Amino acid sequence: MPFSVAVAGASGYAGGELLRLLAAHPEFEVRTVTAFSNAGSDLISVQPHLRSLAHLTLVETSPEHLRGHDVVFLALPHGKSGEITAHLGDATLVVDCGADHRLVSEADWERFYGGEYFGAWTYGLPELVREGTGPQREAIAGSKRIAVPGCNVTAITLGLAPAVRAGVIETDDLVAVLSVGTSGAGKSLKPHLLASEISGSAAPYAVGGVHRHTPEIKQNLTAAGGADVRISFTPVLVPMSRGILATSTATLAEGKTLADARKAFEEAYGAEPFVHLLPEGEFPRTAETVGANTALVGIAVDDDARRLVTVTAIDNLVKGTAGAAIQSANLALGLPETLGLPLEGIAP
Repeated sequence: MPFSVAVAGASGYAGGELLRLLAAHPEFEVRTVTAFSNAGSDLISVQPHLRSLAHLTLVETSPEHLRGHDVVFLALPHGKSGEITAHLGDATLVVDCGADHRLVSEADWERFYGGEYFGAWTYGLPELVREGTGPQREAIAGSKRIAVPGCNVTAITLGLAPAVRAGVIETDDLVAVLSVGTSGAGKSLKPHLLASEISGSAAPYAVGGVHRHTPEIKQNLTAAGGADVRISFTPVLVPMSRGILATSTATLAEGKTLADARKAFEEAYGAEPFVHLLPEGEFPRTAETVGANTALVGIAVDDDARRLVTVTAIDNLVKGTAGAAIQSANLALGLPETLGLPLEGIAP
């Protein structure tokens, strides 16, 4: 008997990607899809690529429509998930792809988001390495409330956390610059995302430490063992629909080398099904992760600057959002972690 599933926010990009992956999952059956302004529409009219789910109609996003399912995935704007989850039963597995339950610090929530603080849930990044303990997947197993990381956070964390835990880098001068696809900005119509505006152009945003993912990145790297974590993080919108390429750098710790860094990453990710360290001298492209739940990591050392350089590529809608949600749900339900998740990307 498959697990019954509801997806809230099913008309958006994240919701659509959840549905695309869930449609092929052998243990999940999508029974309810919800939306706000699109409630009442046939799902196929707003997600025309989801042909196998053409029988579903979007209903209003409300606790009444979400209750009674085995699993509820939330793909809602921040502030909306917290309003709903309090009304769902404890027996239901709830996986939130939004920001409402990621941050442990209420002060960080107030500074970067504002509004009511709904508390932190189990963090849904299975491969997150933690100081003194096993990977985060051990905390996810059996959980009923899971918060999926931000997509930028996933790319930076996977590119730096092993080096932090191993003491290969200093954590008080971290720098990350990300090339980000436009789907990360959501599906709402915005002038700066029009094809005529973004085509042939690259534009930074949230410059100067104000991006809402900043405290979450610090939270993860602190959990990995970082002391006094300081990071300057700049995302750059580029003309591609999917993908994140995160170039992160840090000062090497005294006496540490590229060999030490590679050992740290090999120990962290050598057995991981979805996070792969590339051979020395190789670096990923976002095209290699499109449609896949993979994160590809290449590392180097800038000897003159004495800095570790890591380059991480993910599909922001899969490993950065929907894939991470389903991967975490698999773990929480005792299913094989890789079930229903694509390892192969789409090319060309």
